[in-house]
Amino acid sequence: MATPIVLNVTNGPVSVGCISLIGVSSSSSLLIGDTESITLYSYFDTPPEAVIIGSLAPLPALPEEKLE
Repeated sequence: MATPIVLNVTNGPVSVGCISLIGVSSSSSLLIGDTESITLYSYFDTPPEAVIIGSLAPLPALPEEKLE
């Protein structure tokens, strides 16, 4: 008989001082703040010849000191 998994979650205050993004893809989400529920679904109706591979908008390069 399998042992049941016991998961205890304690929500507390979270403080984020800085968020640094290198890039965001077309299928990602960045949520900041409280979220009661998230529903994920997908519907793909784009013809294959119209699919964009790569970033949608070029982002500026990070300065050397930020990469460390």
